Amino acid sequence: MYITITAQKLGNNYSQSSADFVGYLEKENEGIEQQDMEHFFNQYGDEISAEEVVKEIDGNTAKLKKKEPKFYSITVSPSKYELRKLQNNSQDLKTYTRELMKDYVASFNREINGRPISINDIKYYAKIEHQRTFKGTDKQIKENQSYATKILQLKTEIRNIQEGRAEGNIKRMGKEIAKLERQAPHQQNGKRIVQGMQKDGNQSHIHIIVSRKDASNSISLSPGSKHKASEVEMHGKNVKRGFDRDNFFEKAEKTFDKTFGYKRNFAETYKARKDFVKNPKLYFAALMKLPANEKALAFKMMTKTGLPIVPSIPVTQAQIALRVFKRLRRGAEVAIKSSSIGI
Repeated sequence: MYITITAQKLGNNYSQSSADFVGYLEKENEGIEQQDMEHFFNQYGDEISAEEVVKEIDGNTAKLKKKEPKFYSITVSPSKYELRKLQNNSQDLKTYTRELMKDYVASFNREINGRPISINDIKYYAKIEHQRTFKGTDKQIKENQSYATKILQLKTEIRNIQEGRAEGNIKRMGKEIAKLERQAPHQQNGKRIVQGMQKDGNQSHIHIIVSRKDASNSISLSPGSKHKASEVEMHGKNVKRGFDRDNFFEKAEKTFDKTFGYKRNFAETYKARKDFVKNPKLYFAALMKLPANEKALAFKMMTKTGLPIVPSIPVTQAQIALRVFKRLRRGAEVAIKSSSIGI
């Protein structure tokens, strides 16, 4: 489960309207029949129009300054292991989203009129998507880039020859292009992975747009607060403040597991990924104590998330610790997509 929370920004200022973002989330509905479309939904409705979402979010920004976010985007990406547990991706993910947003409000250390924040106090809209495309920031695109550059150069040379601006052997260049296409390290269905190509497999995920202001348009609720969970004295009163992101991420996992009867492996947990980044020694010590079958699955999952592990599983704990920490000392990049708040 990977969850990111992002304040939508436009240049140096935050977006003044949600229209562009909502329009982006409508892309999968283009060219398909009405009955096959995925609509926006929230705690109260299932078929909410894009126009209503824009109107409600944009109209709920009282007293927010230009340099303050008007809304946040939450992206929830279940793993392929978690998705396998679902019976109906669209309906099950809707059910999960509604429970997840209860976890979201419970993670605010705030009160409204002396009571804890409830789900009725926030304004949000969500949408299920089933496709993903490769982006320029993806590892596959970056590692294929040198091949893409050479292929483009050769195609440009061929075009120049065809149009009489240069001389050369077009047939030989064509063979070189075909060779480079095959040699690119990342392939999908026998083709070089390129930017914009749709990703194979089950790619269902959730996009949520949530207003910065509460439903009454009077109180600011920021999941990007620097204050985790504390109290401060204001005008002679103690005021609670902050958002506990660790609590949110951990609750999100537990809610998924409870809702769908999912047995989460150690390597999938937010706590484990956080330990890997902050305390690798503790992470690997816990990993090596797992039962054999859970340990094997954990290693399999680790290879999918880009953790720096060795090609073959060492026999002893000492061997794995030595090899891994040698790699860490060499400054190997930890390409882990741990749940984070992107602010």
